[in-house]
Parts: sequence; structure tokens; C-alpha cells
Amino acid sequence: MSIYQHFRPEEKEFIDQVLNWRDQVESTYAGKLTDFLDPREQQIVKSIIGETGEIKYAFFGGYDGAERKRAFIYPDYYQIEEEDFQISLFAVEYAKKFVTIEHPQVLGSLMSLGLKRSKFGDILIQQESVQLIVSKEIEPYITLQLESIGRASINLKQIPLTEALESEEQWQESHLTCSSLRLDAVLAAIFNISRQKSQTYIHSKLVKVNWAVVENPSFECREGDMISARGFGRAKMMEIEGKTKKDKWRIVAGKQK
Repeated sequence: MSIYQHFRPEEKEFIDQVLNWRDQVESTYAGKLTDFLDPREQQIVKSIIGETGEIKYAFFGGYDGAERKRAFIYPDYYQIEEEDFQISLFAVEYAKKFVTIEHPQVLGSLMSLGLKRSKFGDILIQQESVQLIVSKEIEPYITLQLESIGRASINLKQIPLTEALESEEQWQESHLTCSSLRLDAVLAAIFNISRQKSQTYIHSKLVKVNWAVVENPSFECREGDMISARGFGRAKMMEIEGKTKKDKWRIVAGKQK
């Protein structure tokens, strides 16, 4: 049986990358650090590396509760430390009395520098405080190049990871059943709407899975997927527990409060 049968066709390139990382660690017996991964990519790493072999994995995103995390894949003898993840935290200093900085502005400014999304982690905003989590290798570049966000001129100040803002996101876990793992069925179960309404939202390009618009109601949801629907918020597919006696799927979903 091919390993690809367990995943989506569009995930093949990332699966090949994870297999390559695993083989690299096995052949060199040295650790491999990845870029920042989204929750679905983290789930794929977990599935492929597994829990019982001589090759292990760990995730860290700079603070407890991080959404985007770097993976460190390593031989079982290795004693992993926080420094292995090569993560830096920056506070954004700006004239708070005159301007407001929001998440989309920060993301847009970083992307406009030509950075890949995988080179930086979560963007933390709490009231007027803004922080960036980035990989150490891009530290010199962003400190030189990132001079403004939106209409605000900014300075970056590196601070210890222990000073990371607490995430304001809260997730309410629910144990649900749905007739299938199709996107329309899962969306209807999580947000307590009709299957027909969920299909309308999907066809109207109002639903994203892992930050990409999905227009196909029969798209199959997997563990680790992040699902968002405009007007309803975001949800995580935390666990697929199997089927009930009535042949329905039992899932654990986290809905953002």
C-alpha cells in the first residue's frame, strides 16, 4: 500500500519532503530543523515519522499554544533543547497614540519583503502590543528591511521568548458526529447549520481549509485541518476518533471562541 493513499493528492510534494527529512536523519544521525509548519503539515509529520521508531520529532513555535511551529526531527539518543528550534521574538515599537496595527497589515508587510510564510511563525497582537516570531536565519534581514507596517513607522526590538504575549485565541472542544468527513458535513456539524447551508457557503467561496479556498463540498477533511467560514469563525479538526455503531464519524473539533 502506498503511503500517499492516506493523504490528499495535493500534499504529495510535502509528503516527499518529510520522507526526505526522515531519510536524512536516519543516514546522517543528525537532527533536521524545518521551517514553520501549519497545523495540517504538523499532522503529516506526526503520521509519517510515527511514535515508535528510532527517529523522533518535536514541535515548538516560540510559546505554549503556538499555531505555527517548527519541527525538529532527530535520532532517539539526542537530548532536545529549546535552542534547537532557532526561534527569535521581536517586539514592534511604533507610535501607538497615532496609529493602530492589525494582523493583516503585519502579515502583508512581511510578505512584501519577499519572505516565504514558512520563515515566520505566529503574529501576536494584544491590545496595542505587537510581536513577531521568526526563524533566526532571517533576523538580520527583517531588522534591516522592515521599517513600516501599514502607515506606521516601526522599530524592532528583540526580546526573550519568555516575554511572548499570551494568545488571546481560545478554543472550545466539542465531540461531534457527522455522516461523513466531507467538508459540507463537517462544516454543518461544527457550526450547527444545515448541510444545504454549508454547501451554499462552500460554493460561494466563503470557506477555507488550511488557509486556501475550497469550493468542493465533497472535499475530505483530515486531522489537523484548520477550517474557516466567513461569519462563523475558525475551527480545528483535532481528532478523528473512528465510527459509531450507526456508521457515523466521531470527531473532536475545536471552535474558536
